[in-house]
Amino acid sequence: MGCCGSAERPKREWKPLEDRSCTDLPWFLLFTLFLVGMCGICGFTIATGGAARLVFGYDSYGNTCGQRNEPIEGVRLSGLDHTDRKFVFFLDPCNIDIIQRKIKSMALCVSQCPTEELATYYDLKRFAMINGSELCSYELPGHKYPQLPERFEKCPKLPVPESKALPVFNRCTPVDISCYAKFAEAVVTFVSDNSMLNRLIAGVAASKEIIVGLCLLALGGTSVLWWLYIDYRMTMNETMTKDLRETEEPNDGMKTPKDHAQGLLIYAVSATVFTGILLLLMLFMRKRVALTIALFHVAGKVFIHLPLLALQPFCTFLALSLFWVYWIMVLLFLGTTGNPEKNEDTGLVEFRLTGALQYMTWYHAVGLIWISEFILACQQMTVAGAVVTYYFTRDKTKLPVTPILSSVLRLVRYHLGTVAKGSFIITLVKIPRLILMYIHNQLKGKENACARCMLKTCICCLWCLEKCLNYLNQNAYAATAINSTSFCNSARDAFMILVENALRVATINTIGDFVLFLGKILIMTCTAFAGVLALNYQRDYTEWVLPLIIVCLFAFLVAHCFLSIFEIVVDVLFLCFAIDTKYNNGTPGREFYMDKALMEFVENSRRSMAMEERGRSKRACPKEEVELTEVKTMAPGTSSA
Repeated sequence: MGCCGSAERPKREWKPLEDRSCTDLPWFLLFTLFLVGMCGICGFTIATGGAARLVFGYDSYGNTCGQRNEPIEGVRLSGLDHTDRKFVFFLDPCNIDIIQRKIKSMALCVSQCPTEELATYYDLKRFAMINGSELCSYELPGHKYPQLPERFEKCPKLPVPESKALPVFNRCTPVDISCYAKFAEAVVTFVSDNSMLNRLIAGVAASKEIIVGLCLLALGGTSVLWWLYIDYRMTMNETMTKDLRETEEPNDGMKTPKDHAQGLLIYAVSATVFTGILLLLMLFMRKRVALTIALFHVAGKVFIHLPLLALQPFCTFLALSLFWVYWIMVLLFLGTTGNPEKNEDTGLVEFRLTGALQYMTWYHAVGLIWISEFILACQQMTVAGAVVTYYFTRDKTKLPVTPILSSVLRLVRYHLGTVAKGSFIITLVKIPRLILMYIHNQLKGKENACARCMLKTCICCLWCLEKCLNYLNQNAYAATAINSTSFCNSARDAFMILVENALRVATINTIGDFVLFLGKILIMTCTAFAGVLALNYQRDYTEWVLPLIIVCLFAFLVAHCFLSIFEIVVDVLFLCFAIDTKYNNGTPGREFYMDKALMEFVENSRRSMAMEERGRSKRACPKEEVELTEVKTMAPGTSSA
């Protein structure tokens, strides 16, 4: 299970798609055992009642609502029969502890949530008498609520808001969400933007063009912004002139159009500066961009022959979403699992994991990282397998009917251990970085400058190491897809190939990443311009920045998800191209596998090298001709003598 041994091994003979065998089987067994442990945690929470307490709810005395309970030693009012009390009611539902992420209020099991606002204790008494649902602590009789001195501590805070039960979790939730303003404000702001859906669709639909479209869009978009600014200024001037004719009193409403015009001016100037920088970069990098044209051209052909590659982000997102939902559900189960303990400060019962059981939360947290990385690695291996099949199939008409499905089947049958090992290495680097980030956030404002600098340095170094390992893992998966070798052998082979082509790697990755970044910027700017055009005709819309930022972030995320697949395809193609050029030379028996576009690139490179050699030889020729002339002039003189 170690990574790489020191024993010398024979030279690698690359035989693409010829042999296929299981790789890293011990790591597959280890990952299977880890998954069994994750499922065991879920089973433990269900068996010990944590799942039932989360779904049905429990009161502050440890009783689960909707069922008969066993008494808890040392806790009064425990062991009650709550068969008819199926809903959890909080005496003060608006008392929220944001840091601990819970409601700091006594909870009771009731038979019915309050269907109207109850302003007095007489209303509480009337509700209890009519509906049989007592909203004060169990030891207080409902018909004596207004006279009892304990009513201020053991009855709900007045006025009691109207509540409705949640669909599944049976918690009485106030209908008026004003007390949850801190949580609801962001959601309300997002939902209240009527044009949000249209702009999101525009951002997704704009993800087709890359470089040329971006340049044209930047030029055209900049002109549109300046036109909007001039139009707005003219409209504002006409409005102000008309207002001044009608009244001489100052109008505070004139400030809003000025703010709109100033915002448009800022957008126009920013777009102009960005356009200038973009054109300068394209001008100075035009020769190097030509080096990646062939590779990107072949990547486009890959997507034409393998259209299901475009569905990979959806499949990965679906798998991650399902796992994250499961993980959050089990985490909530863990929050209500354990031994009941009485809080000495509040007198309420809380369930906590003690002893060795408390490490289940850490195990569950590691599972979040490892399994998430495993799912992402499966996507990389699937894409790599499909691209390798495409590249090393000479006759493209003989490609499998579904190369993506064939790649998935090969992954499941042979290479799950390799993916598990690669994702575990990323997990080992990510966990320390996350721990350091947590420490840095906890000590924010308390540590000295030296400690803060050291923490940030360590976090940055671990982040760089994680990115490098991600890139190496991706190439290792491609090498495994080619030769069906173990993770360490594949990583070593891929690393040697990359080192031998270091200049090409640096050039193609730099220019390729820049081009893909332009594609992401294209999608984001398309969405931003659509938002500006939509908001421009809403003259009374006072805040433009927040909706545009939300839309642009969403558009950038969508672009990143789809173009990351294109980036993986380009990287795998480059590795295949490097292996092809190293072990083949185009002679009979050693023909190239590469596409015509890459073949033209190789031929152009050979011609350039030949021209450089002829140039060097021509520069050396004059010296040889001078020496030969001297010899010829001396020869006749010698003979005459």
